[in-house]
Amino acid sequence: MTKHYNKITEKTKRRRLRQHQTNAEDLVWRFLRNRQLLGLKFRRQYSVDKYVIDFYCSEMKFAIELDGASHNSYKKKVKDKKRQTYLEDFGITFIRIKDTELFGNPNKAFEKIEKAIRDLTPAPLLSKERGY
Repeated sequence: MTKHYNKITEKTKRRRLRQHQTNAEDLVWRFLRNRQLLGLKFRRQYSVDKYVIDFYCSEMKFAIELDGASHNSYKKKVKDKKRQTYLEDFGITFIRIKDTELFGNPNKAFEKIEKAIRDLTPAPLLSKERGY
């Protein structure tokens, strides 16, 4: 069986990204860490094959990607789409948040993330079993 998740070959890349996270990643991580969002466990800089996801909840197969200014070029958008399509083949659902959206109204960005999760999950799984 081939291992796809958090390959050892990508460990150095993941560690470097965690050590040099952006301000947007820092803000979102403060919101997600320690099961603060709906009691779900999120990991930061989680890899699937050669691709690293900003934030990932394996329980929900849910990924959060933050798009800063470097994601605005046509070439980068094509690359991001190819990457996302590849990862969606693993059953992973994505939400993309632009840095401008996050810093412009953080509460709205966090509500968008929470709504996307709730839309994926039957209400009883989030409310009764997790106490929400």
